[in-house]
Amino acid sequence: MEATTAQVNELERRIDLSIAIANVEKEMDQRLKRMGKNMKMAGFRPGKVPFSMVRQQYGEQARHEVLSEELDRVFGEAVTAQKMRVAGYPRIEPKVTESTTELEFTAIFEVYPEITLGDLASAEVERPVLEVTDAEIDKTLEILRKQRVSYEDTDRAAAKEDRVVIDFLGKKDGVPFQGGEAKDYPFVLGQGMMLPDFENAVEGSKAGEFKTFDLAFPTDYHAPDLAGQTVQFEITVKQIQAPKLPELDAEFAKGMGIADGDVTKMRAEIETNLKREVKRRIETKLKDQVMDALIKSTPITVPSALLENEIQRLMQAARQDMEQRGMKIKDMPIQPEWFADQAKRRVTLGLILAEVVKSEKLHATPEQVRTMVEEGAQSYEQPEEVIRWYYAQPQRLQEVEGVAIENNVVEWVLSKAKVTDKAEVFDELMGQKN
Repeated sequence: MEATTAQVNELERRIDLSIAIANVEKEMDQRLKRMGKNMKMAGFRPGKVPFSMVRQQYGEQARHEVLSEELDRVFGEAVTAQKMRVAGYPRIEPKVTESTTELEFTAIFEVYPEITLGDLASAEVERPVLEVTDAEIDKTLEILRKQRVSYEDTDRAAAKEDRVVIDFLGKKDGVPFQGGEAKDYPFVLGQGMMLPDFENAVEGSKAGEFKTFDLAFPTDYHAPDLAGQTVQFEITVKQIQAPKLPELDAEFAKGMGIADGDVTKMRAEIETNLKREVKRRIETKLKDQVMDALIKSTPITVPSALLENEIQRLMQAARQDMEQRGMKIKDMPIQPEWFADQAKRRVTLGLILAEVVKSEKLHATPEQVRTMVEEGAQSYEQPEEVIRWYYAQPQRLQEVEGVAIENNVVEWVLSKAKVTDKAEVFDELMGQKN
């Protein structure tokens, strides 16, 4: 076997491969003879089918198998000899040749990029800082109360956060339009369930009131025949209910899982959970900045084969997610370009992180993994059971090890970059709206 290599561009390579025809034919014959020993055919005893008939029936299959295996072997030997790290799978193309003793092919493939880690001294990272105090706990309790809100009838005019029940009829040029009519339709004012102008028309009304008003649909409205159009609505307000928040008492605490209804215990548990969640979100925000700094400081060319594999993986994950949500995939065609940017970022980071971990020896230690497992287990009712589950099968620890390695990389980058602390706003960090 002989192999010659050519560099097409930064990552693409071509290797010319040659395989001796005699070797292929010899292996073919041996394989067909082994097949013939167990072959059954009408008119012949088992294993007594003439070799010519075995070759006639299975020759092409055997040749394809032998040739495929031989190409894998010679390609593997060639790239190993030249110390090339192949990204993805090669594309094998036959070459036209006058040789009667050899088959010639060209393998076209990509290699992993050579990565030289950039200087992080000029990278700027803002480290989020937020201390959980009584104010944050009170805010969280208020959110939990709102999630358990009930409503009771009121005689006053409708205001934000009230639940209203209405009949409405929409007309365009005096003609009712599709989707513009409903009876006994309930919604809560201020939650954005209806267009702002629609809610403004309802707000201030009383039960039993009838009114008409014009409404201009936004130009980007999802219904094309209504986008940018002005229509007329008729509404009848049938019911107004004011929100009633539950008291922070023993009954509320029991509803939050505190068996004895102790409000102090409930507050302590919320504090513990809140601190854990704030820590997680801060770590995520900090990690995103660190990854951005790595990408910016170490630009690399991503192998298209790896990029395509990641796009396909993300597409499959999206399909599975949609199916779990009860959506019909055939009704929602998924386009590869939707995932291109995300895939490129993930592959780029994967390559850079692998180089950082290798060069700086940032592999996770058993102690780190154990600590992370124990911390994660605290959010469950029986932490020890969770810990035992992880360690029952070592492969279950792989995801935890991956996170631990990322944490090591974060610490390493922070030791190199310009880091300044930045006070976080609780509502912004938790993604809450005032």
